[in-house]
Amino acid sequence: MLMKSWSGKMLAVRRVTQDNQGKNTAGIDGVKSLTPNQRLKLVKILRFNEKVKPSRRLWIPKPGSNEKRPLGIPTIDNRILQSLVKLALEPKWEAKFEPNSYGFRPGRSCHDAVDAIFKAIKQKAKFVLDADIAKCFDKINHETLLRKLNTFPTLRRQIKVWLKAGFMEDLQLFPTPEGTPQGGVITPPTILQKLP
Repeated sequence: MLMKSWSGKMLAVRRVTQDNQGKNTAGIDGVKSLTPNQRLKLVKILRFNEKVKPSRRLWIPKPGSNEKRPLGIPTIDNRILQSLVKLALEPKWEAKFEPNSYGFRPGRSCHDAVDAIFKAIKQKAKFVLDADIAKCFDKINHETLLRKLNTFPTLRRQIKVWLKAGFMEDLQLFPTPEGTPQGGVITPPTILQKLP
């Protein structure tokens, strides 16, 4: 099972602490980089836990506007566990997902989507719909999301704990009774784009 695999844990640690663009962004634990020895130690003690620290709230500019959007940055150990969960879930959902979807999928990019649109409309004019649902991820029902994931109980409990962990902003804890944070390894697009 990948969730207990030493190699899976090593890969998750590497992706979060070395490969990821956000590797130097700390959660509320303040940890943003690890030495090789710290990474190995973390692999040995990495376990699912029903007591997780809340995410750290950051605000980043929205492209093309003066607005800002919130990010929830989990602690480094939670990011690593989320990466491990992604390694376990992604192959299952990739096998089931629509071939004409390009957002947040491994090995696909917006360039692939543009190419597919060009090929579909080059012979005759067609309509292209681009929709942005305001505050969509802020209103996602946790139970519905967990039911759609339809995974084994241990993983379901862990994902629920992450969803309910809340976030810290200006030293104040805010609960998260609904919605999903954006900014972690298993952000909403990663999960939702793969659900049938």
